[in-house]
Amino acid sequence: MLARDYLRENADAYRDALKKRGSTATIERFLDLDSERRRTIAQVETLKNQRNVASQEIAALKKAKQDASAQIEATKGVGDEIKQLDERLGAIEDELRALELEFPNVPHESVPVGADESANRVEREWGSKPQFDFTPKQHWDIGEALGILDFDRGAKITGARFSLILGAGAKLNRALIDFFLDQASQRGYTEVVPPYIVNADSLRGTGQLPKFEQDLFKLTDRDYYLVPTAEVPVTNIHRDEMLDATSLPKYYAAYSPCFRSEAGSYGKDTRGLIRQHQFEKVELVKYVMPERSWEEHESLTRDAEQVLQALGLHYRVVTLSSGDMSFSSAKTYDIEVWLPGQEAYREIASSSNFLDFQARRANIRYKTAEKKTGFVHTLNSSGLPIGRTLVAILENYQRADGSVEVPEALRPYMKGMSEIR
Repeated sequence: MLARDYLRENADAYRDALKKRGSTATIERFLDLDSERRRTIAQVETLKNQRNVASQEIAALKKAKQDASAQIEATKGVGDEIKQLDERLGAIEDELRALELEFPNVPHESVPVGADESANRVEREWGSKPQFDFTPKQHWDIGEALGILDFDRGAKITGARFSLILGAGAKLNRALIDFFLDQASQRGYTEVVPPYIVNADSLRGTGQLPKFEQDLFKLTDRDYYLVPTAEVPVTNIHRDEMLDATSLPKYYAAYSPCFRSEAGSYGKDTRGLIRQHQFEKVELVKYVMPERSWEEHESLTRDAEQVLQALGLHYRVVTLSSGDMSFSSAKTYDIEVWLPGQEAYREIASSSNFLDFQARRANIRYKTAEKKTGFVHTLNSSGLPIGRTLVAILENYQRADGSVEVPEALRPYMKGMSEIR
């Protein structure tokens, strides 16, 4: 959510930001309501002042034993008018709040302007593409041949975009979770086990509601949702709190299963583990002081990169364009890993700076020793998704005979297993 004074005082700049994002939102209704709200507040204050003056006059008349009935009757009318205006103020505030929740964040000036991913900018690469003396296979063929992936039975148990991971594949899956959490702990993140079901307030806080409700799985008997990512519960740990500035920054790392309806991805990645309704991820979340925000974004991105480097996976870092960024983000880096079976780079992590956008929605504030208060800045990154990393390992570490080498960094987590065959 954006500050009202920003929208009021920088209306043209925000119209330009909406245009850069390709958003259909407009701020005209917001500006009209905001003006009406301020006029109505002024009216209420004027009437309250009149009532106070009248009350003093009535008291003086009564003290002098004079008739005050006319003044009393006039005061009743003022009270009724104040009540009507207060009711109108409540209605205005409700509509303003609903409009504000639909406004996307402002892209940072360094974000490339463009309608979609074609305008994304490659910042850097690490490592090199693996070379094979055979035609590399895609992960579903590798996994099914090894007996560690079963998509047909996953679909039988639930439906499309569900899968089974078996045997050494399940062990590799578990190893990745432990490895990612250990890597985060070594970099100063506090490990968290959050709830995997959240309420609507939590989803509004991070920006999934109200705009993206169609992408969520909702429980039918109450206002609860399955988590789309651990970003939601972890960012809401400090919702409606005033944090001591000396306690910042706060770094959290959380593993969670994730559940997404993928409503907007019909026909995309229908095979394999890339786009499932249920997947697992380790998420990194930061709460920081505003002046450290961009520095922390760069270090957060490096934290995700270092995990890929430890696994020896070639990747590139891309700055998303204004039209390709998420609703809440001011700037996002995507880390794209090379998948030789698909002969393509695919997103494996996103590192985003939300500035105070989420903190305003979730009311997360800080207070300094000098009693200065403000909204914290929140950031998050994948650290990493388990399924997509498993995909990258299968495709990058495959061998001609169908076996898969286990990256050296994971072997201690696999009880010394060096290959899957």
